[in-house]
Order: sequence, then C-alpha cells, then structure tokens
Amino acid sequence: MYPEYLVEPMRAELTTAGFEEMKTAEDVDNAISGAGTVFVVVNSVCGCAAANARPAARLAAANEKHPDKMITVFAGMEKDAVDRARSYMMPFPPSSPAMALFKDGKLVHMIERHQIEGRNAQLIADNLIGAFDQHC
Repeated sequence: MYPEYLVEPMRAELTTAGFEEMKTAEDVDNAISGAGTVFVVVNSVCGCAAANARPAARLAAANEKHPDKMITVFAGMEKDAVDRARSYMMPFPPSSPAMALFKDGKLVHMIERHQIEGRNAQLIADNLIGAFDQHC
C-alpha cells in the first residue's frame, strides 16, 4: 500500500477526466456487469503510467465516441477491487498499468503493460479510440 497523499494526484489525473474510482470488488462487479460499454484503467505509480497510460486514457476519453462508463482501480491500493477487475481481464495476466474495454460484460479489447511501455500516449490513445469507434 502506498500513502494516500502520494497516489491522490495520480488518481485525480483520471477522475478529473470523468473516470469513476472503484474501491471494492462489489463496485467493480456493478460497473462491469450489465449492458453497455465500460473502459477500465488499472492505474499505477510507475513511470509508464505517468508518461503514457494516464495521458492516453485522458486523450481517448475526450474522443467523441467513448464508453458508457469509465472506471479506474489503483494497483497497490484497493487490492480487492484490483483483483476483481483483473479477474474480468482473464486470460490476460495481471499487469499495471493496463486498460480494458468491456461490452455487455465481455472483454472486447485489452492493452497490457508491455503494450504501454515505450509507446507514446497518442499512439496508445489512437489504439483505444479505434476500439471505442468499433465497440461503443
């Protein structure tokens, strides 16, 4: 667990862009299950989350066509919520940061950490926007 004062600015990067924080497994279940599209970001304190993942998520969220819900869980903080989000992302192994798009409760697009590292935010956002355009 990280000190809350350390992660608060990292949380705010997404919540100010319209993402809702999930703090419990039940929150995650309620958000992902059911009809519609849900974009999930597994946030992290690492450098690739700061330089690439969060900026890409914000860029994609600003796209005209976007998911019905945008949620985030924070690795190293709310363990139950993160574990539950990752369970929906199976068969992909746990990674953070990570991004997933669900449609009607089913995983339709996944971006793992190795697809975030070394790629700029715009390239990642373009990938997400393509998925939004296709599924949302």
